[in-house]
Amino acid sequence: MNNQHSMYGLIRWAFCLALFMSQQLYAAAINLPDFTPLVEENSAAVVNISTTLKKTTGQGHPPIYNMPDIPEDSPLYDFFKKFFGEMPDGGGQDPFEQRSSLGSGFILSKDGYVITNYHVVKDADAIVVSLQDRREFEAEVIGIDERSDIAVLKIKGENLPTLKLGNSSSLKVGEWVVAIGSPFGFDHTVTAGIVSAIGRSLPNENYVPFIQTDVAINPGNSGGPLFNLDGEVVGVNSQIYSRTGGFMGLSFAVPINVVVTVYEQLKAHGHVSRGWLGVLIQDVTRELAESFGMQRPHGALVAKILPGGPAEKAGFEIGDVITKFDGKDITFSADLPPLVGNSKVGGKVPVEIIRRGETKTLQATITELPADEKIAAGGGGGAYQSNALNITVSNPTAEQKKELELEDHGVIIQSVSEGPAQKAGIRKGDILLLINNQKVKDVAGFEKLVKDLPKNKSIPVLVQRQGGPIFLALKLTD
Repeated sequence: MNNQHSMYGLIRWAFCLALFMSQQLYAAAINLPDFTPLVEENSAAVVNISTTLKKTTGQGHPPIYNMPDIPEDSPLYDFFKKFFGEMPDGGGQDPFEQRSSLGSGFILSKDGYVITNYHVVKDADAIVVSLQDRREFEAEVIGIDERSDIAVLKIKGENLPTLKLGNSSSLKVGEWVVAIGSPFGFDHTVTAGIVSAIGRSLPNENYVPFIQTDVAINPGNSGGPLFNLDGEVVGVNSQIYSRTGGFMGLSFAVPINVVVTVYEQLKAHGHVSRGWLGVLIQDVTRELAESFGMQRPHGALVAKILPGGPAEKAGFEIGDVITKFDGKDITFSADLPPLVGNSKVGGKVPVEIIRRGETKTLQATITELPADEKIAAGGGGGAYQSNALNITVSNPTAEQKKELELEDHGVIIQSVSEGPAQKAGIRKGDILLLINNQKVKDVAGFEKLVKDLPKNKSIPVLVQRQGGPIFLALKLTD
């Protein structure tokens, strides 16, 4: 009898637990957002963009990092084959064969200004904008900006449906966002997710603080709007990170505040002007922060000052750590380029720096970003062995100085053995420019500086490597 009562008790307990769990799940479900009104109110202004081009360039596909060739036995291969024709195999295809490509966009003004991605319309011979009500318009390119991946188009229409623009600066990590676009040609597909991160810096995209989301974005979504729950556009879907060619939970959108600035400049001038400070920068690591006498790692470390630039004229020095730009905090080095880029050309901006442990404020007059900022670097010959650092260095020849654009200092790292330099990340071929904030004029000067280095303390060293300078933290031990 007792066993029977125990069994009944167990069943009642399990039933109560199941009821409780179902109530909790129901409560969670009713708190989920309903995207229906947002979609109904805004879909009419989201457009499908098809382009005809003579050369296959893959427009409409969001740029993908680390994407290998798609194997024929992959389900994704069938998608591409069905909606975009045979997969290119690198041969046997007429490079001037006309191909169609799909992307997305949205209408910004009643008179027909349309926003999309630059890579959607790049090299297009003809662009057709299709609305949800089946109307189609031939589009004219008003302007393109490759750096932000934004293009402005114009279609001839009146009283066209438009979208409301939000403020991407007010976005918070974790809030819901919605995308509408045409992945794989499926018009007006709606996907939703959350903001995963803000202010993301991607390779070769230093001037755009991307919004990272987990919203499903696939080929054909490029150029489409990203909405907040108020139905306002907060971004333009642009790129994905994938190892398979399809969505893997990482998608990136251009903030709408950046898009508006680009749109206004393209509409008014046909091109975009960006501010330029004239420095090459890097992050401040914990070891470097210690070597510069900083309480914690933050800011953008100046590794090179470009000749004739605003920073040189304002009195910046190599080794300065920029902590504020125009009153805005610089936590990571990636925070600085978008702020500089959005600065008014010709305007004077206060820049707060830490120099040898002291805080200073410099006034920099911002100039326009030049087209080419490339800096050469390389290696050379000769020999001097430093037993303290376990590296071999040499003086550059006159020809090497000219080739490497060295001024009045620098020695070439010929070899690196196990020791402090190797632990610091110094490599063969690096050009050693500064040790402990002092110029390395030649091999003799290098030998003297090494002898005077303090023990058991991180000190900064500046090297030039593969086209750019980089600070490293070096520590000599007893």
